[in-house]
Amino acid sequence: QVQLVESGGRLVQAGDSLRLSCVASGRTFSTGRMAWFRQVPGKEREFLAAITWRSGETFYTNSVQGRFTISKENAPNGVFLRMNSLKPEDTAVYYCAASQYLTSSYFASESYDFWGQGTQVTVSS
Repeated sequence: QVQLVESGGRLVQAGDSLRLSCVASGRTFSTGRMAWFRQVPGKEREFLAAITWRSGETFYTNSVQGRFTISKENAPNGVFLRMNSLKPEDTAVYYCAASQYLTSSYFASESYDFWGQGTQVTVSS
C-alpha cells in the first residue's frame, strides 16, 4: 500500500522559514515525479513545486519561485519543501503528491496518482 506522509507544518511568523517533509512508502517513484500543492478552504488546490525523480529537474509556480525550494532524498524516498520569507498568504494545508509516470502537465493535480493527508502551515502577521 502506497502512503505519503507529510510533516513539518506549524504556526510561524511572517518572515520565518519552514521545511516540510514527505516520506513515501510502499513503492518508489523513480519513473515519475513528486510535488507539493497547497489548498485554502474554498479554493482549488494550487501547484507549488515538482521534482522529476530521475533527473532532479525542478518546476515552480511563479508565486513561490525564489522563496521555496523542492528537493528529494532517495533513502527514505521523500521530498522536502524549504519555504523562506513566509507570508500570511502562504497559510494553507500543504499536500505532497506523487506520480508514477512523467507527463507534461506537472502543474495539474490530475497528473498525480497518490496524495498525502496534508499538513497545516499557518503564517501570522
